[in-house]
Amino acid sequence: MRIYYSGRVQGVGFRYAVKTLAPGYELSGTVRNLDDGRVELVAEGSREELDAFREGVKSAGVGQFIRNEEIVWEPPVGGLKGFEIIR
Repeated sequence: MRIYYSGRVQGVGFRYAVKTLAPGYELSGTVRNLDDGRVELVAEGSREELDAFREGVKSAGVGQFIRNEEIVWEPPVGGLKGFEIIR
């Protein structure tokens, strides 16, 4: 799953909040700021865990800063371990 979040999602602790939330789910992935002001979240796991994680992000304190989320479902490529912030 790849999600592009837009809104006021940079400079508000969004990436840290997502990383803090991730250990509660059986998934791995990354989160990073993009140059265009969006945040990109990439996660791999079961569809059920990914859906629950996505809802968890929206329900977290930073969810109020999300104006839009663009979700792209892709086949898992593997190679992700744990959950980390990039850049």
